[in-house]
Order: sequence, then C-alpha cells, then structure tokens
Amino acid sequence: MIIFETIICAETEIALNLSYTITTTNIRKPLVIEGVFYVQVLFHDQALDLVGEPLQDGDQLPNFKVFTTHDEKIKTKDLLGKPVLLSVMPDIDTRVCSIQTKKFNQQADKYPHVQFLAISNNAVADQAGWCAKEGVKNLTVASDEELSFGYATNLYLPNNGTLTRAIYVADAAGKIVYHEIVPDVSHEPNYVAALDALKQFE
Repeated sequence: MIIFETIICAETEIALNLSYTITTTNIRKPLVIEGVFYVQVLFHDQALDLVGEPLQDGDQLPNFKVFTTHDEKIKTKDLLGKPVLLSVMPDIDTRVCSIQTKKFNQQADKYPHVQFLAISNNAVADQAGWCAKEGVKNLTVASDEELSFGYATNLYLPNNGTLTRAIYVADAAGKIVYHEIVPDVSHEPNYVAALDALKQFE
C-alpha cells in the first residue's frame, strides 16, 4: 500500500510531498522532521494523524485508566501480574469493531492465563448495552471516553474523534511483546498473529 502525504516543515514553512510503501502488517516507522513525529493511518483512503508515535515492542505500558461496563476503574497497575491482550478500536457499535470484539471474545476462554481487554472511547452505557445485546462475556470491554488511554498510548485520532484500530500484547510485567497498528482503520486486525503472540505465555 502506497501512502502519499504533504507536510509543512515548521522551520522553513516549505511543503514536502512524500510517498512510501507499507510492506509489513505493523504501521510504518514515523517520519521525523525537525524532531516532530508525523504518524498516519488510513480510514477509507483518507489519511488521519495519530496524536504521536505509537508504542513499540519492548516499551512499557504507560499509565492510563479506563472504565468497565460496570463503571469500574481499571488502571495500568491493575493489569500487571498476568499477560494482557489489548484490542483497541474506534467504535464498538460498528461492523468491523463488532466483529473484532466477538472474535477475541470467542478465543478468550482458551487462554485463561491471559487478560483480554477491548477498548474504545464509546460511553460506558453504550458499551454495556452492546455487550448485553451481543452476549459478550469472556473478555472485559472498557471505555476510554476520557481519552486517558488514547493519549497515553498515542492511539487517538483527533480528526476522527476516536481511537485507531490496534492490537497490543504485553507480558505480566507490562512490557509490550507484540503490536499491530492496522494501516487502514476500516480493516480487521491480524487475529492469527495476535493469538500466536500469546503462545509464549503457555
């Protein structure tokens, strides 16, 4: 997939036209000009900026808080002690996000040693209604309506008002061992690769 974009160099105010190809399942490395990161994903062929450089393998999960469908707070420290898979999406009440959450819900009980956490910035009440309607019970669905997670991980898309689509797997100490930033938000993540990353914890 070829990406085209135009950015403005802050110091020279010169427009730079750039193009490059995504050749891996993970997001391309961010472009750096004058020390500023420019990271984008696509949404139906429209380029959208992330708020910063996404976390990479080897990074630690940052401090954030989200809220479950029972309005219970989950902080990063609450996730330590067991491996965790974070399934991140824009809007749980849309087709692709619904499919993504249901697929991980179907797999979650096969990995009792792993926490599965699905995160979007839908309101808690909306997520609770969706879970009740769809019968999702094997994983934890959490709201990032306050965008604590989105800004801490740089997975927020300010021009879209949502999180981007991504998968992160972290070990019991909170170190990231696998990640995928889906290059086009309208596409599903690589479920096989994400679940393969959990085998190291068996």
